Amino acid sequence: MFKVDLNCDLGESFGNYRIGDDENVIPLISSANIACGFHASDPVVMQRTVNAAAASSVGIGAHPGYPDLMGFGRRFMKLSAEEAEAYVMYQIGALSSFAAAAGKCIQHVKPHGALYNAAAKDSVLADAVCRAIKKASPESILLALSGSEMVEAAHRNGLRVACEVFADRAYNDDGTLVARSEPGSVITDENEAVSRAVRMVREGIVVSRSGKKVAVQADSICVHGDGAKALAFVKKIRSVFESMQICIRPLCEIIE
Repeated sequence: MFKVDLNCDLGESFGNYRIGDDENVIPLISSANIACGFHASDPVVMQRTVNAAAASSVGIGAHPGYPDLMGFGRRFMKLSAEEAEAYVMYQIGALSSFAAAAGKCIQHVKPHGALYNAAAKDSVLADAVCRAIKKASPESILLALSGSEMVEAAHRNGLRVACEVFADRAYNDDGTLVARSEPGSVITDENEAVSRAVRMVREGIVVSRSGKKVAVQADSICVHGDGAKALAFVKKIRSVFESMQICIRPLCEIIE
């Protein structure tokens, strides 16, 4: 029997601006990546999202990003390793306080957006992210792109790591994600997303944009909470997985 975590990026509303359908998505997932105020969210949204995840027994994860509210953390920034480490530590600390108030611990840390994609290729940045986690939340699991520099950095820094794949994103031949600025980078058809997710879990393969079979390790599958079909994707993935006896479990039950 296959076991996999189903995660979603959540808590990305800000003030009067609402993003995503968190209250309906949370009960259907096993782990939540909660924005920490740099790329999205605010203290009230963070607290509400943590409390909702805790009420549904969903694993709570910090989702730190670049300090880029205007660009939703999807614009690349040139940071020193010292700056990156401090920014990630700060955001983990902020979310940890809300988790502690809810009687929970931070289960995992997943960098957001451009920070995630940059650290997937840049070993220096990946090490900085891992050092921040090691200092701020050493028992947490790093959620990292399968086959990326972040996975190797986690091993170097003595962190537990889970390999992540994406149901709603297109892949390059090297296993990285196609840039959102390029056509076809986001998959909008739920049937295609589900079939890709099933294959990644059962066969360890995703087909790249050019048609190449790319090997992946699927400890966790991500659906983006800000996507127009996030709820539909999550519902369908859960339904199909249950019919195929693929068990959805939080990361803490998958990664030792």
